[in-house]
Amino acid sequence: MSMSAKSGALAPDRSGRGLSFVDLCSGAGGLALGLEQAGFDPVMVLDNHPLACETLRLNRPQWQVWEEDLRAFDPTLHQETYDVDLLSAGLPRVKAAAGVNRPGDSEAELELLRATVFVAHSVQPRALMIENMSELVTGSRYAPTRRFVEDELAHLGYQLTWIVVNAADYGVPQDRKQGIMLAFKGDAIDHFEVPAVEMRSETVGSALVESMGAHGWAGAMEWAAHADRIAPTLVGGSWNRGGADLGPTGSKRTWAKMGVDGATVVDSVPRADFVWNPSIGRPGLVPLTVEQVACLQGFPPDWRLAGRKTAQYRQIANASPPPVGRVLGRAIREALNAC
Repeated sequence: MSMSAKSGALAPDRSGRGLSFVDLCSGAGGLALGLEQAGFDPVMVLDNHPLACETLRLNRPQWQVWEEDLRAFDPTLHQETYDVDLLSAGLPRVKAAAGVNRPGDSEAELELLRATVFVAHSVQPRALMIENMSELVTGSRYAPTRRFVEDELAHLGYQLTWIVVNAADYGVPQDRKQGIMLAFKGDAIDHFEVPAVEMRSETVGSALVESMGAHGWAGAMEWAAHADRIAPTLVGGSWNRGGADLGPTGSKRTWAKMGVDGATVVDSVPRADFVWNPSIGRPGLVPLTVEQVACLQGFPPDWRLAGRKTAQYRQIANASPPPVGRVLGRAIREALNAC
């Protein structure tokens, strides 16, 4: 095994193992974790944020974690990434139409998308998956970007498709639509099938009732029965400003209907003497912890997070839910193995 000079992590031995992948803009590791669960072995995971890289190392010390801006990453200096089975990227979100104020609002995010395509030029993976907002797939303002991706990848011999999935369809108790670009070399795309919807009825209440009662709060079951719906999309926000909350004003109203205070994230679940009374406003609403938010994103309970509370929350809320990565990874694996 080789040592990564920058990360201090051991580069994995790829001999005799499962399908290999490189993950770009890994963040807290949601997409990479899901792919690992689907039977892929990481050659490298990359992110430019020190806390995200620390989170990855905390949970998977055997992974090669590379800390660098994707736009500066040069695959020719990392030839262990060449010819992997899958190049994946959970990229920072482009702006939705409702949040766009200026033509250049998403330029930094689109630069990272273009950088991912250029990495594919060198790495030449058998398959490529890019995950982002559903607007990247459906929005007319991103049509030139889609054409750029299609033209570049066609030039490299890939066939591709754009799909939109909802994490709620794969066991995640959250309404979280994700835009996915999938590209395959050769005719593997003919064997790819969008994962079937999983008929699970997980809700915010059922997912969190056990943790809500962990400190003896007698109202946990009553609250869980009230919170009998899926969550709105969790929003991490910017690293550079503000504290942790569960999303914009509309989302906070939805949380309040479930008896949850969406304006904050706290350190501990309710104590035994907590009085839940939504009729009096925020003082009567129950706030969530980072660990509970991670549960609503589909992370396992033993997934550790680096940094303080707000930084932990942002890593989780900006992540791709691992169950979505798992089902997509399985579908990609089946398509590749069919060739």
